[in-house]
Amino acid sequence: MSRLLDKLRAALPGMSPGYFSMVMATGILSLAADLLHLPLLPELLLWLNWFFFVVIGALALLRAWWYPQQVLENLRSHLDAPGFFTFVAACSVLGSQSLLIGNNLPITVALAIFGLVGWIVFTYTIFTLFAVKQDKPGLEDGINGGWLLAVVATQAMSVIASLIAAEATAPALRLELNFFALSMWLWGGMLYIWMMALIFYRYNFFRFSPADLSPPYWINMGAMAISTLAGALLIVNAPHAPFLDSMLPFIKGFTVFYWATGTWWIPMLVLLAIWRHGVRRYPFAYDPMYWGAVFPLGMYAASTRRMSQAMDLPFLFWLPQLMIAAGITAWLVLFVGQLRALGQHWLAGSAK
Repeated sequence: MSRLLDKLRAALPGMSPGYFSMVMATGILSLAADLLHLPLLPELLLWLNWFFFVVIGALALLRAWWYPQQVLENLRSHLDAPGFFTFVAACSVLGSQSLLIGNNLPITVALAIFGLVGWIVFTYTIFTLFAVKQDKPGLEDGINGGWLLAVVATQAMSVIASLIAAEATAPALRLELNFFALSMWLWGGMLYIWMMALIFYRYNFFRFSPADLSPPYWINMGAMAISTLAGALLIVNAPHAPFLDSMLPFIKGFTVFYWATGTWWIPMLVLLAIWRHGVRRYPFAYDPMYWGAVFPLGMYAASTRRMSQAMDLPFLFWLPQLMIAAGITAWLVLFVGQLRALGQHWLAGSAK
């Protein structure tokens, strides 16, 4: 037992703060499968996701207890710190699963509270530390698509607030939750504009190498996909909130704006991936942050389905089916990669 704990302790210093992206990816595929009425898969992924959430959460707490200095260094790092926002998004996605598939509102509310606390702590801790630190990296070394996890976390709070509002029986509470969801949706959109302007500038006006296309760059699209989902849920909730109903043309317009922006990113990201691995022969190796690339595929499927239903756009129904197939394929590849990585680490530890 002590040897097992020693091996676990030795592995935790290098644990990525973004490991909760595995929960994000698994959860959104479950939700998309549920929207598309696929049998068994939503429930299977719900229970599997609870296992992932508990294990990753326990490991993250142990790392914080055993290695607080490394956690603090991650929080100060321009490249590592955004990974903490995966916890917020994971709480929202798992809460949405628990409500829509598991029919458990109390668990959903608890996860929403955990997520909100995490959003507040990480938002104001990380960006305050970035602002006051003396030695800051240049734009070419300090920003990538992972920064948009802050947008994903913000929109994730909008999504879960809208879902809980739809279940609320008290009219006052329903109004308050919908107003909170609207506020977070608008703030997430503004945050995307700020960050994406810097990322787009960095892509096009600084030297670009295959290594710069780190796994989280797919969040460029994923942040817009979850913004689309949040907007679609606000449209659905409009009949129960007069202020949403009065803003309906605005909400619909920006929802399509987010969807169109996310759609534009898909061919661009595919071309960049071909350039990275096909043209420049950059080796493909398992990285836990690749889970952040699976999440956008599932989120695009779920958000497109929700938007097409909310705005009566049946000609888009084929897109979610295509994207969930791509998402499930990517999830299976990464899951096998995760098992292989764990096996290699275990064998390496046993050999010592």
